[in-house]
Amino acid sequence: MISSRINFRLLLHLTTFFVMLYVLYLIFLSVPTDKNLGISQRIFYFHVPLAWSGFLCFFIVLIGSIGYLWKKSLICDRLAHASSEIGVLFITLMLMSGVLWAKPVWGVWWTWDPRLTTSLILWLIYVAYLMLRAYSSNRQQGAKYAALLGIAGFIDVPIVYLSIYWWRTVHPQPLVGPATSGGGLDPSMQTALMISTLAFTLVLISLLVERMSLFRDQYALETHVASIKS
Repeated sequence: MISSRINFRLLLHLTTFFVMLYVLYLIFLSVPTDKNLGISQRIFYFHVPLAWSGFLCFFIVLIGSIGYLWKKSLICDRLAHASSEIGVLFITLMLMSGVLWAKPVWGVWWTWDPRLTTSLILWLIYVAYLMLRAYSSNRQQGAKYAALLGIAGFIDVPIVYLSIYWWRTVHPQPLVGPATSGGGLDPSMQTALMISTLAFTLVLISLLVERMSLFRDQYALETHVASIKS
């Protein structure tokens, strides 16, 4: 059982590593340079997958939080907690990559554009989620309140996505997806974006597997210490 678990994790991490290497090859050596944005456009292949991965993490937080409140499942609580940590990491990197992209394109590091503002609010919500867990004097009570925040906070995810349709914005319109008219990206660029999205999804899964393993080990250690004290 333990051996098969280790083999799965090793295979997952190796797959993630080699897919990410291929993505780096596509981004920096294969896809053409955008005529209008130049080399800065290559940030796009990181920025969009980071956003997707962050949103996916917060969806997992939503599901885990509902499961915890409904079934009082410790696994669901761990899943929500782990996903929130990884989601904050991805959204932090998304905001940083957006800032790096904004400077050469807009001439400023930051503007209070609806997409950027709602993304920052999303980041703050889940930082508050982690702080609520970290500083709560009662672990169960902290998990309950965090679950409620995890459910309510997910409302901002569709708001972030739809903000460019609801309000006037300087943020680029989607180049891929159901809301596009097609022809926005060169086929090789679309391929690179899709594979990059896959790579970051694999990174998400790899991090989630490792974080859940740490939670499991932590719980086993705490249980062992408690049994010794009793």
